[in-house]
This record gives sequence, C-alpha cells and structure tokens, in this order.
Amino acid sequence: MFQKAIKRALDIVVSLLGLLLLFPLFIIIGALIKLGSAGPVFFKQQRVGKDRKLFEIYKFRTMIEGAQNKGKGFLIEKNDFRITQLGRFLRKYSLDELPQLVNILSGEMSLVGPRPTLKYQVDQYSKRQLLRLKVKPGVTGWAQIHGRNELSWPERIEYDIRYIENWSLWLDIKIIYKTAAILLSRKGIYTDDLSKFEIKGNE
Repeated sequence: MFQKAIKRALDIVVSLLGLLLLFPLFIIIGALIKLGSAGPVFFKQQRVGKDRKLFEIYKFRTMIEGAQNKGKGFLIEKNDFRITQLGRFLRKYSLDELPQLVNILSGEMSLVGPRPTLKYQVDQYSKRQLLRLKVKPGVTGWAQIHGRNELSWPERIEYDIRYIENWSLWLDIKIIYKTAAILLSRKGIYTDDLSKFEIKGNE
C-alpha cells in the first residue's frame, strides 16, 4: 500500500510539473497542427482503464480528420495515408502522447502501466488477459520496452500481466529509464504485419 501511495504521488508531481514546463511546447504543437490540416488540435478517444472503467484518452491529433472512418479504421500502417506530415514527426518522437499527462493528473492513467486499449479489444480478452485491467493503464509499460508494436497483442498482454504480477517501484523506475532509450532509437513505432493487432486470447 505504501509503494502504491508513492507511485500515485510521483504521478501527480511528474504530470503537474510536465504540464507546467511543457506548456509552451503544447502551444507550438497546437498551432502547427491547426496550420497543417483541418480539424481539432487534440484527438480524444474512449479507452478501457482499470477495472474496465471507460475514460477518454488525450493525444495531439496526428491524422486527418475522421481518420477512423477511412482506410483500415483503428489499424494504422507504417505508411498510412491518413497520417499528416506533422503527425509523422510527432509519432516518431512520441510527442503525440504528451497530453496524456492530463489523464495521469486526473488519476485515469499512470506514468507506467499497460497501454490503454479499445473496448472491442477488451471484449475479446480471455479470463487471464482480463488481469491486464487490474491496474491503471500507463503511458509506457513493460511491453513497450520489449518491442512495442513489433509484438503481437497476445505477447503484449502477457508482458503486461507479468508486470502486474511482479510490480514494484523499482520496476517502474527501470521501465521509465529504458523507455527513454527506446524513444531515442524510435524502434517499434509501427508494424507492417497488421495481424499482430488480433487478440486471439486463450483461456
């Protein structure tokens, strides 16, 4: 319980400081998004959080307006025509994820945890895979430092369950440290094999 209290305290401090310090960058990115393509600055989407509670995740918009109703819908390819020029840059350096600091501050997410997924994906989870929803989703996690989108969904879920089963503050610190290195390498941002997005859960 004490470690969990510290984890929440760190989430609040880091997200609040991040929002304050990065506010000028938010303004610049927002202006560039508006100048680059029609549509809102922020992309909002309903995701499934801890204990299957639904919430709206925030990101900087990186795709054309109405992208979910075009192309392959929720699936995104490496050279997807729906991604804007600025969007490719934001995704390359994971800058599109910065607004999730708001989700962290509000308590819907944590710095570290399983990435929040869509309801249609959760509806396909097996009983074991539902263990993934026992903790708050995170901006980065155990699966992210072991392959990101190069992993299939069942593989990612297994990594997340192992994280939950072996959680400690030290593990969170280790994940944050390794995430920084992965962001610099930009490895695993996309996959050419869209079959990896299939759940195919087993009991």
